[in-house]
Amino acid sequence: MKYAVQSARQFIQTARKKLSRQILHLRMRGASEGDILAAERKLRGVEQMDKLNRADIVIVSFGKSGRTWLRVMISHLFRVMYGLPENAIIGFDNFHNLNRAIPRIFFTHDNYIKDLTGDTETKRPFYGKRVVLLARDPRDVAVSQFFQWKFRMKPSKVAINRYPPRDSATSIFDFVTGDNGGSIQAIADYMNLWARESGRVEAFHLLRYEDLRAAPHEELRRLLDFMQVEASEDQVAQAVEYSSYENMKKMESRQQFRLAGGRMMPRDKDNPDSYKVRRAKVGGYRDYFSDEEVGVIDRQLADILDPFFNYT
Repeated sequence: MKYAVQSARQFIQTARKKLSRQILHLRMRGASEGDILAAERKLRGVEQMDKLNRADIVIVSFGKSGRTWLRVMISHLFRVMYGLPENAIIGFDNFHNLNRAIPRIFFTHDNYIKDLTGDTETKRPFYGKRVVLLARDPRDVAVSQFFQWKFRMKPSKVAINRYPPRDSATSIFDFVTGDNGGSIQAIADYMNLWARESGRVEAFHLLRYEDLRAAPHEELRRLLDFMQVEASEDQVAQAVEYSSYENMKKMESRQQFRLAGGRMMPRDKDNPDSYKVRRAKVGGYRDYFSDEEVGVIDRQLADILDPFFNYT
């Protein structure tokens, strides 16, 4: 019963957000597209800042860095620890409302707070928080961003986050090496700012996707220690096993987490590139380019990414 009430509350919150954006667009009828997009980004910044201020833990990542995988892993851990419903996925405070021992975890791509504050050079709003930065090799992220843009991205997100028009003939190489919201340059800019600001955050933990893939049990344990969550070895092992690539793929195919919205559902069941859980391959970007193109991509990353991340 308690979970049903919480699910209804989440539905109302989501509906309210959508309604507020629709009202914004109605009020700005006749304004330029640029002004409307700027206003919507600021509105989203208000929504993000509200959650940031109330969060106990903040998990930050650029899109397509493995956030959904980590979310499913952590969700199952808390389900095992506290006997929560099988298909429940942690949102922000939904698990906390079911059991106060569970922290409020704000998963964010940190897209819009700067549009609210006007501060693009620091991470000042995060300074007093316990922050996890989930990082992934920008070359793999950019390729995943290409398929996200091509097959999954909502039209409204294409414009608001500076992606090429959906009907453009942009090749995967041009997308990855170009100037758009999902390119290597955009990803490196995002990561470099976090590298520069990490020392100013009250508590900061770098979690690399590749390390989590290589040693999921050990890396999840380190993450939980940082989050100040006490879990048994068996509970950690169950969370790791549940969130395996093979099981994640099966769950998406069965639409097991449909209550979480479109986050864990394929856009086209017959197109493997439209799945949220696509390949999860470390270094898989090389499969899409010639040797010469890989060389160009590798040199680009080496020139622009902070060594803090150890990807070059």
